[in-house]
Amino acid sequence: MFRHYQLVIFRDHHGAYRKLRFRGWLFALMLLALAALVAGDVYLVKYYYNYKRMEHELTEWEARGQDQNAQLVSLSDKVKALETDLARIRSFDAKLRRMVNLDQEPRDVSPEGEQKDFDKKYLPLYRQEMLGRKLHQFLAELRDQTALELARQQELATLVETAGVRLAALPTRWPVAGWIAAPFGERVSPFTGKKEFHKGMDIAAPVGTEVRSPGEGTVTFAGETEDGSFSVVIDHQGGLAASFGHMRDMLVTKGQAVAKGQVIGHVGDSGQASGPHLHYETRLYGVPVNPMRYILE
Repeated sequence: MFRHYQLVIFRDHHGAYRKLRFRGWLFALMLLALAALVAGDVYLVKYYYNYKRMEHELTEWEARGQDQNAQLVSLSDKVKALETDLARIRSFDAKLRRMVNLDQEPRDVSPEGEQKDFDKKYLPLYRQEMLGRKLHQFLAELRDQTALELARQQELATLVETAGVRLAALPTRWPVAGWIAAPFGERVSPFTGKKEFHKGMDIAAPVGTEVRSPGEGTVTFAGETEDGSFSVVIDHQGGLAASFGHMRDMLVTKGQAVAKGQVIGHVGDSGQASGPHLHYETRLYGVPVNPMRYILE
């Protein structure tokens, strides 16, 4: 290897040539460099094809991940809709319980007073497996709440059946189409300017607007009150009565049975009224209660 080698290069056909002398180790080094170059080219080609394969696989995984994200978001929307329906059912249950005097105070319909909003609570998350675990947890909680609400509904149904309460007799609908000009509770009197307790609520509406019975019942009064207001009082059973004041006229008489939604008169401004409206009261055993406690429709 350490001998001297000569490389003869003939330049043309006249016999001119040139000699190159170099040691054996240099020749070996050149061969080694050539082999390394070939090996490097092979490695780079292999690396390039692996890179292209991985790039293709990454594109497929990204597309699959986007599809999974879309499915999870769609599922979360469905869960939110189910959650909204359950909250509406629980709210309806709570209102029915107050109507039949099972619960005296409003019940907090959100579990533990917490706002159960799946989108705000669990999205966005940075890892899909975390979202999947949270989704299963949320569905388990929702299943437990649904089972609990089903039990409460069965309890309520049993109570209504044993007490003989007829839901059709409860004043669950609005007596007139209008807007609330004065709610139930404390207010400043438009006549004296002093604070007073408003025993009902005033629903403003144009003169002549139909006044309908909010539930089935029997008319116990239909006539003119001391302040000159044309009023109607309907007994809805169970100690519950509703009265309607400041009407223009009355289309029912005392002792008459009325159906839910039946027209009993028209809005007016008779008696001590600051403008056309219906004064609507509900009383439970003679005690004024908020009419909104019963309105469902």
